[in-house]
Amino acid sequence: MNQVAILTDTNSGITQAEADQIGVHLLAMPFYINGELFYEGVTLTQREFYQRLQANDEVSTSMPSPGDTMHAWDELLKEARAVLYIPMTSGLSSAVSVAKSLAQAPEYAGRVFVADNKRISATLRQAVYDAVLLKSRGLPAERICEELDRTAYNARILIMVDTLKYLKKSGRVTAAGAMLGDALGIKPVLKIEGGKLDAFKKVRGLRTAKEIMLEAVARERETSFGGDALVMTAYSGDPETGEEWNRLVREYFPGEEVYNTPLPLSIACHTGPGALGVGCVRPIQ
Repeated sequence: MNQVAILTDTNSGITQAEADQIGVHLLAMPFYINGELFYEGVTLTQREFYQRLQANDEVSTSMPSPGDTMHAWDELLKEARAVLYIPMTSGLSSAVSVAKSLAQAPEYAGRVFVADNKRISATLRQAVYDAVLLKSRGLPAERICEELDRTAYNARILIMVDTLKYLKKSGRVTAAGAMLGDALGIKPVLKIEGGKLDAFKKVRGLRTAKEIMLEAVARERETSFGGDALVMTAYSGDPETGEEWNRLVREYFPGEEVYNTPLPLSIACHTGPGALGVGCVRPIQ
């Protein structure tokens, strides 16, 4: 019997093919579009999502239902002694607190462990890879969970939003503020640190926003992690724009292998297409 089954959600950016390759399991994030339920990567592709978003359909995020979560655990426990569940950050969703509550049920106590790793997107992906590494060393699920919680803050992400339209729809800026900001070419730069999404800076112009993000990540990488951190990029919408951004970041950090990924739809709901992200994360050694 497998000792530890590792489960994460699609907010990690991990596809089903990648999950199969590294031996982890995926829980698809649910979305509602005009009241109809879809699952990321299962019944809803990135392309379809942006088509619906740009058509001004009503798109809202949700979290995995308790039933879906427990069903995934039950299936994994048929073949594994324990399940390590690594959901998206508790700073942006109540999925962690709900899962921790469910894991206290007698049938899961001591068998299901929920990590609060404070991450999303590529930094959450790295946490999953860290868990796979620790599993290969023979650590039990409880110890791996403790390590992920201990290292949760070893990551930073900066995201530039191309338009304020979608932040307005989610209530994060006023309609007047969004109209004025777009007219002036304002590019808000947001920061995810410790699992929470906060404003970082408001700058004018795409070029300036990119420079601000690159300088900030380089500074964080040196001051917080002593240069010992992986650099990664993310984007929403057009893959060619994402590749161009990744090339620019690789030039800024010569010699680094900079991983590139589409933003998970839970973030893209609020940023819309055209968002660019860059981050750094210290992996577990």
